[in-house]
Amino acid sequence: MSETRVHLSKTEPEAYQALDAFSRTVGRICADNGIDERLKELVMIHCSQLNGCAFCVRIHVDRAVAAGVDTDTITQISTWRESGVFSDRERAALELAEAFTFISEEGVSDEVYDTVGSVFTEKEYAALSWACVSINAFNRIVIAGRYPVPSRAAQPSA
Repeated sequence: MSETRVHLSKTEPEAYQALDAFSRTVGRICADNGIDERLKELVMIHCSQLNGCAFCVRIHVDRAVAAGVDTDTITQISTWRESGVFSDRERAALELAEAFTFISEEGVSDEVYDTVGSVFTEKEYAALSWACVSINAFNRIVIAGRYPVPSRAAQPSA
């Protein structure tokens, strides 16, 4: 088993830079259309959890904490359906995140579309959808490349 994989961002930086620019555009679209950082980061974490992307989970947990998301909320993301800590907007966004992450199973079902559409405006729905597309793309690059996630204890202090 090969430990070292092709690092797509280094091998074809132009494509990676385009994806990074797309991600930044999505972030701006989210902000411009009423999706705050807290909500966006909950979606990013959940998609990354569902895909098994530890690297992206680490990045987006750090960003969620910076956006004011507390530890209890972060630990409840994977069990959001059973948890009472999420608002209706957050629950709808997490449901949409699941639909986009598992898009090959049934697409975005009419039930999910109607549920999410009853909570979000068209612009908010579109912004969250693009956020899901963006993070799922990054998850695939990182997982395929087996990007390492070192222990925080092993990282040097700043």
